[in-house]
Amino acid sequence: MATSFAFDNTFAAQMDGFFLPAEAAAFPSPELVVLNEPLAMTLGLEVQPLRDDAAAIFSGQSVPENADPIAQFYAGHQFGGFSPQLGDGRALLLGELVDAEGRRFDLQLKGSGPTEFSRGGDGKASLGPMLREHVISEAMHALGVPTTRSLAVVTTGEPVFRERPLPGAVLARVAASHLRVGTFEYFASRQDITSTRRLADYTIERHYPHLAGTPNPYVGLLNAVVDAQAELIAQWMMVGFIHGVMNTDNVALSGETIDYGPCAFMDRFDPRTVYSSIDHRGRYAYGNQPGIGQWNIARFAETLLPLLDDDKDVAMEHARKSLQAFALRYQTAWTKGMRAKLGIVEAEDEDESLATALTTLLEGARLDYTKAMRGLSSVARGSDDMFADVEGFDAWAARWLARIDREPGGRGGAAERMDTINPIYIPRNHLVEEALGAAVDGDLDPMHRLLEAVTDPFTRRDGLDRYAEPAPEAFDDGYKTFCGT
Repeated sequence: MATSFAFDNTFAAQMDGFFLPAEAAAFPSPELVVLNEPLAMTLGLEVQPLRDDAAAIFSGQSVPENADPIAQFYAGHQFGGFSPQLGDGRALLLGELVDAEGRRFDLQLKGSGPTEFSRGGDGKASLGPMLREHVISEAMHALGVPTTRSLAVVTTGEPVFRERPLPGAVLARVAASHLRVGTFEYFASRQDITSTRRLADYTIERHYPHLAGTPNPYVGLLNAVVDAQAELIAQWMMVGFIHGVMNTDNVALSGETIDYGPCAFMDRFDPRTVYSSIDHRGRYAYGNQPGIGQWNIARFAETLLPLLDDDKDVAMEHARKSLQAFALRYQTAWTKGMRAKLGIVEAEDEDESLATALTTLLEGARLDYTKAMRGLSSVARGSDDMFADVEGFDAWAARWLARIDREPGGRGGAAERMDTINPIYIPRNHLVEEALGAAVDGDLDPMHRLLEAVTDPFTRRDGLDRYAEPAPEAFDDGYKTFCGT
């Protein structure tokens, strides 16, 4: 094998008892489908040797030197119900890489076969869902939203059986870590305070080292995760992203978006939007995401109570204050982000109500969220064609235009700023389905074309007009997404 991985595996070395050894299933004829060359270079990997070796490595058939494949323990609240043992049922962590800037990343294979945690499943994945994660995670990265990323997708040469036989595939995923709220729940639910403390210390060392040596680092950890998750969900809301399965085992303590299962981007603005086929009651609807984020962090706070203070009442008070701060932190992040999307640099008290009034208009007029937000820069430049028939828009626009007149560069400056933050291209649901369907049938061109658009989302380019348009209304009304497990 020519590819060299400089693994530095702190979790496997330091956290015995938090994982089990794992190995990939044997696959007959792996083939590389897509390699994320810019990400590979960021990780210090040589692209051409990696391309030659990728099929064997990322299917788990060839284990790189110094890799230490493991499956991690975790539990989780799934749609509100607690499962005390989940774990990596179809994934294995190869090891950790450190980039040139000193940032540490997990390299994980997803869909590599069964582990001790598979709970009767085959531990495998099909090509469509793995390519969905590749496309949408790379789009999120381009939009500036913290996210795990896809390094590669390989096919395995064998079918997996879901509703019908599908081509098997493995995703190579890169993450700041795979530590989750569910990781803490696993040990806390067993009243294993020693392991919970070890896990908290490791999380601080890995993600929040500035907390080490502070008077109460565990309160600091809770507050740091509150901030990270509040910021993350605010960014989801600002780009119209719906995660679809916000279980606690899908909440990364690093503050990254993780596990792109039944995810989708909202077309028409409606807080009630649900695409996931398994979210029958709308628990994880677009508008519910901030509240669910706080609920998930409450579960994290519960795991930390024995660490926050020896006095239970004092510990509860620490937790209560942190959870109360979530809503304020989220609202502050959302208002700051929406201020930027409206071209506003200098904060004023009216900005939150200005942004909220806009979302009310978008919902009432059933406007496409992404296209409408991008179209506001045209309004600042003097055109209001997109909003001509929207009742109440003129009054709102007069208020907004008066607001940006007070900003640096006036309306022109605001329009320029808005075009750097309001995307033209997102992974439109109908285009994602089109690309994935073609890929499963052996045609990768639609996927590459979609990637071309969404990985440079702010720059309008010739030939990409259809990637800026919402789905036909009939498509969106009946659209459902699936986990792919």
